[in-house]
Amino acid sequence: MRFNTIPEVVEDLKQGKMIILIDDESRENEGDIVIAAEKVTPDAINFILTHARGILCLSLNAEL
Repeated sequence: MRFNTIPEVVEDLKQGKMIILIDDESRENEGDIVIAAEKVTPDAINFILTHARGILCLSLNAEL
């Protein structure tokens, strides 16, 4: 398995691509699908809810 470098991941996120962010095996040993908030589409949300089958999380700032 090949892991992307941080610059590659940042570029993918800038382009609106989803990435899988995984944590360490000694921690929860799980992965999260991540997409930049400004690039989210209804299709992306549908994909995440259909295929990841987990909890959909988002970050909000104080203005919202």
